[in-house]
Amino acid sequence: MNWSSHEFIWLDWAIMAVGIFAVAWAVWRSIQKHKRLQQGADSEDYLFGKGEPWYIIGAAIFAANIGSEHLVGLAGTGAKAGVGMAHWEMQGWMILILGWLFVPFYQLMNIKLGKIITMPDFLKNRYTPATGSWLSIITLIAYVLTKVSVTAFTGGIFMESLLGLPFWYGAIGLIVITGIFTVLGGMKGVMTLSAIQTPILIIGSFLVLFLGLAALGDGSIAHGWTAMIDYSKTLNVGKDGLAHGTNHMFHLETGDPLYDDYPGFWVFIGATIIGFWYWATDQHIVQRVLGQRKGEPSDVVMMRARRGTIAAGYFKLLPVFMFLIPGMIAAALASRPGSGFRLDNPDTAFGSMVKFVLPAGVKGIVTIGFISALVASLAAFFNSCATLFTEDFYKPMFKNKSEATYVLTGRLATVVVVVLGIGWIPVMMSLGSLYSYLQGIQSLLAPAMVAVFVMGIFSNKITPKAGEAGMIIGFFLGMVRLMTNILTNTGKNVMTGWYWESTRWFWHTNWLIFEIWLLVFIMLMMVFVSFFTPKPTAQQIEFITFTGDYKTLIRNSWNKWDVIASLGVVLACVLFYTYFW
Repeated sequence: MNWSSHEFIWLDWAIMAVGIFAVAWAVWRSIQKHKRLQQGADSEDYLFGKGEPWYIIGAAIFAANIGSEHLVGLAGTGAKAGVGMAHWEMQGWMILILGWLFVPFYQLMNIKLGKIITMPDFLKNRYTPATGSWLSIITLIAYVLTKVSVTAFTGGIFMESLLGLPFWYGAIGLIVITGIFTVLGGMKGVMTLSAIQTPILIIGSFLVLFLGLAALGDGSIAHGWTAMIDYSKTLNVGKDGLAHGTNHMFHLETGDPLYDDYPGFWVFIGATIIGFWYWATDQHIVQRVLGQRKGEPSDVVMMRARRGTIAAGYFKLLPVFMFLIPGMIAAALASRPGSGFRLDNPDTAFGSMVKFVLPAGVKGIVTIGFISALVASLAAFFNSCATLFTEDFYKPMFKNKSEATYVLTGRLATVVVVVLGIGWIPVMMSLGSLYSYLQGIQSLLAPAMVAVFVMGIFSNKITPKAGEAGMIIGFFLGMVRLMTNILTNTGKNVMTGWYWESTRWFWHTNWLIFEIWLLVFIMLMMVFVSFFTPKPTAQQIEFITFTGDYKTLIRNSWNKWDVIASLGVVLACVLFYTYFW
């Protein structure tokens, strides 16, 4: 047997078959046990879960974030552009904002409403019902047209590069299997699968990292790291003939070819806006921390959720090393004559590295973790869609239905999302660079979300109509910019005519700089509208006001070790930025 084969052999396929069966059995057994303890259908349990331990919450947050866009897009970006995309990944500190700042607000509203809230619930009670409904609509559209489709599309590429499966077999197979898994398993299934696949995914990815460095360094990991950095310094050649390098996160010179993608210090602010929306206000992530057991004290709920976010903060430090740097290693290996490694398409970097550096048998084990990660991430999106539809549309319209009916509604909503996701894939394939498209969509959606949540929490003078205007107008402006991006190739085409020349500032401004100014505009507009519209009611202000007793509950929910652990996440982020400045 050739243990060092660079392709999958019968042993890998056998291990994969047995492993996938074992994972499916473990998830099924956990769900059945949970149902026996639950004794009946419960829509909140199906959609949110019931108070999982903090380490499971941390793993679930991490697993919900890691999808095929990381296995394909992040590794591919590493191969093409180095560590620039790390701004979007080195955000463990941002998850702490969810645990320390937003979880208490969400839990306060849980108590006052007597139910587990969704993000639209928050906006409906702070602003107007229309504000929350718009958030639900925008989120569902974003999930179907970007998250689900992108994950399936890049999943097909990953399956093709790793297993040799035809693209459509991998893409449709992934989305259908995940849809079935989500319908049958609900949040409990997602949580269980997350707990199983997270350690496999982390260990497998770091094996790729270290073995890849060893291959690049002729057996020495340290020499491999040096060789990777040295090679990255020779890349990114500008019109001046100088190599600006891809080994640093900030591209400060306008002559740098990567300046348009990562413009100076603006890139940090722009990535932070997207991160704030994603980690602190997006239903897809926040849903992981909202579960609780009936009758459970609020300080215990907050403590568990906060510690889950701290754990997720440490997990979030890993993807750069798990995916982006292996992409950089792949590019360096491919450039070395006689290495035996080929990289015809940067998007196949990670799958090609798995086949090239891992020994027989280990390939099969690690692939189980990767497939589970794809399913867990996509299932999290499906589950969030089911939650938003059931909680924010179906329940308000059809009250007093049985819990079994609500669970069935959530499952049917998942099926619809699956069908729409599959139908959108051919359209996505025609839109060019998928990963850039995904980031561009997020940069246009995030400002409205961030403005409405931040202004609603930190100011009791922002009126309900101001929040509604911020959400609607912010979304509308984002979509107008998206249309101009499509028509102008994201500002790269030369456009003539009085309209294009007079609106050049709108469609030609760098995408991250546009995102920042859009956020500023929405916030100022909300302040302006607040001067001319009715003030929020006492009840609306009460939802964001902490009483003395509630402040005591918050204080009882953390100790010095929570603070120390959180500072550890921040320090790790600072050290990374310092090294790759």
